Amino acid sequence: MPAKGFLTPGQLENLQLYFLPPYSPDFNLAELVWHSAKEYIAHRLFKSVPDLQNLLDKLLNDGELIIKWDRKIKNKGNAVIAT
Repeated sequence: MPAKGFLTPGQLENLQLYFLPPYSPDFNLAELVWHSAKEYIAHRLFKSVPDLQNLLDKLLNDGELIIKWDRKIKNKGNAVIAT
């Protein structure tokens, strides 16, 4: 019996590998999460750093962040733009 986490030869026929380009933010979940978080806090003024930290904690750890998973992110120089 094979160890857990390994594929048997019979399972390899159904395996498909997809090679990603070196920079592919559309396939990186962390990019989508951070883009959504930055979009939510942009153009807001915070009285203190702890206020910003509390908001980020609510968004990222308490599940209050709404992520648009179908959005595409394109890199435009230093800016990341959602379409």
